Amino acid sequence: MQDNCIFCKIANGQIPSSTIFEDEDFRVILDLGPASRGHALVLPKKHFADLFEIDEKTAAGAMVTAKKVAAKMKKALNCDGFNVLQNNGETAGQSVFHFHMHLIPRYKGDQVGLPAWKPQETTPEQLNEVAAQINTKEC
Repeated sequence: MQDNCIFCKIANGQIPSSTIFEDEDFRVILDLGPASRGHALVLPKKHFADLFEIDEKTAAGAMVTAKKVAAKMKKALNCDGFNVLQNNGETAGQSVFHFHMHLIPRYKGDQVGLPAWKPQETTPEQLNEVAAQINTKEC
């Protein structure tokens, strides 16, 4: 836990929140600035700045928690769909540097605006060039 991290304080119960799920590793809270009704955040209780710092066990646990809570939310809120969103770095939209996942219920006709990108055109050659550059065979 980091002393100056607001999400560490929320995840560990030092700051009150609208908690909808908690276990020994995670707290899921309703977002104070929701994109839609029921927008929640999955917060690990241990501090990791982003996807690049989080250990594999906690990352897997975050996804399992997201799946479990999103299923409950979908049934309880009667939403039509769901976005699971996780940002890494300021350029990607991360504003609190404690790993977290957004669970965003979607309703027909909502104005959430996700996804926000405009698909670009590419060629098979460009895709092959990028794939060769990344080369994940060594992961």
